[in-house]
Amino acid sequence: MSFAIHLLGRPSITDGSEEIYRFRSRKSWALLAYLMLTERPPSRSQLASLLFGAADDPLRALRWSIGEIRRAVGVSGSIEGDPLGLQLPEDVSVDVNVLTKGTWAEAVLLPGFGSELLEGATFQDAAIFETWLLSEQRYLAAATEAMLHEAALGMMSMGDLVRAIGYAVSLVGMNALDENHQALLLRLYRLAGDEQAANRQLAACTRLFAAELGVTPGPSVQAAIRVPLVQDDGLTDSVSVEATVESGVAAVAAGATEAGLHSLRSGVALADRASFDRLRVTSRLALAEALIHSLRGQDEEGVAALHVADEIAVTIDEPGLAAQARAEIGYVDFLRARYDRAELWLTDALSLGKDSLSMVAKAEMYLGSVESDRANYPEALAHLDKGLEAARAAGEAPREVYALSMLGRIHLLRGDFDEATRSLDLSIDLCERGRWLAFLPWPQAMRGEVELGRSRPALASEFLDQAFARACQLGDPCWEGMSARGLALAAETAGHAERAFEILADARIRCNRLADPYVWLDAYILDAQCEMGRRHGHPETGSWAALMRSLASRTGMKELLVRSLLHTEALGDESAGQAARLLGSEIDNPSLAELLAP
Repeated sequence: MSFAIHLLGRPSITDGSEEIYRFRSRKSWALLAYLMLTERPPSRSQLASLLFGAADDPLRALRWSIGEIRRAVGVSGSIEGDPLGLQLPEDVSVDVNVLTKGTWAEAVLLPGFGSELLEGATFQDAAIFETWLLSEQRYLAAATEAMLHEAALGMMSMGDLVRAIGYAVSLVGMNALDENHQALLLRLYRLAGDEQAANRQLAACTRLFAAELGVTPGPSVQAAIRVPLVQDDGLTDSVSVEATVESGVAAVAAGATEAGLHSLRSGVALADRASFDRLRVTSRLALAEALIHSLRGQDEEGVAALHVADEIAVTIDEPGLAAQARAEIGYVDFLRARYDRAELWLTDALSLGKDSLSMVAKAEMYLGSVESDRANYPEALAHLDKGLEAARAAGEAPREVYALSMLGRIHLLRGDFDEATRSLDLSIDLCERGRWLAFLPWPQAMRGEVELGRSRPALASEFLDQAFARACQLGDPCWEGMSARGLALAAETAGHAERAFEILADARIRCNRLADPYVWLDAYILDAQCEMGRRHGHPETGSWAALMRSLASRTGMKELLVRSLLHTEALGDESAGQAARLLGSEIDNPSLAELLAP
């Protein structure tokens, strides 16, 4: 495949190493980028207004750029119609598609890897397009970060620690304040036997966090520098390894998490030393599950274990085990709002584990959660319905609880309070009957928000008070943040606006206090801060809206991006409102449509 379109860095169209067509106008590159990255074909009138509004004849200027693109894509491609549809040649490679949908091995070889979309191009006479472009640049920068993370873990899983460290160094260079990036680099230095480099990196990280954030590095970094890399007590037979892993799993289930992790790490080391390949995979899956689901703040170590488990499982032809590893990697990427990567891993897990109802339930419900966060609501409902059906067929009530809660969330966000009540009440009932109290605050908090939407503050407070109390007992940052958001809205309804702002500020602190937060929730709380700030004229509303916009655009949370633009419009930026209406037209949400109506 030699015909390639490069939009990262200085844009170009090449055949091999030779540039085969050079656009004469930066607006042609802008048009091509927009057509390739927007989800629905736009009308010609929309494009003329978006890019050529300052021209004497906007439609004629648009036709000129369309002609340039038509010559560039050649006879094998086309750009026709109204709405304007772009069809690229089958053998074309597009760097932005590789960056978001390809593998890390492909992405790191892109000529523009690490560069900005349409780097250096400005469009001061097209303010709405500039708003769109900035959002896409942030989104693709985050995609680059995600690919570097995968590249470091991929090289580590193949035993190439030198290249793994190189990618991790670049990752820290992009975002040095991400605790997980620092933890990964520390762990790689230690795996390579360079304790001196690890200690230097820890010192640099500690100074940076103190200067920029006023905090010390959290559990993820501390574990990376302190946890012994090898646990070896001389046992080498498979029965002993299995017993070590089983005792670790039992200890974690009983609440003795640290002791359990010690046994699980020992099991991994023993399986490696004895070259029991299947046990090398299953021990890592058990360790990763404990780190990700039982011990908050140490997802990074768990993800590293999963990447190695996946590499081994593929090598020994164990697709079911590879599916388990990929589903868990996808789940962590979902939490971190790396939605393109999550979709890739979860789709792979679904394909590899299609014969297992349990895996189908897991992968489908996580895919539904991904699409829900991205505001692709019809797709989210379809995935969650499939996940719910598979969970019921498999008799896995905990997964049924999860799927119902996420269905309830979609209906809540779309303003369908009756359907939200039905799904959330079922989720709550199954939680209570099954005594899965660790999950209960999540559907309870959303059930409280449903009652706030129905203007029933007393009933809402009952759900929210219970959810918050349970969340605090569990020490779960996500549940605490979600229920605190609802409590803030209830406080405002009761006339206590000052207290409501205090609760929202606390909610953001709670949900972000560890290195592995649920990123969507932070943006959701910011949305409440902006809404309340607008109603009460809070002086920080503008900074909240800017932060929300940056977060939503980097991650691809489309509805929350639109809402952030609407907040900005309410503060006096008319072009932000125009951009919101452009982007919001792609989202199927009646509640949002009401906000976007003229």
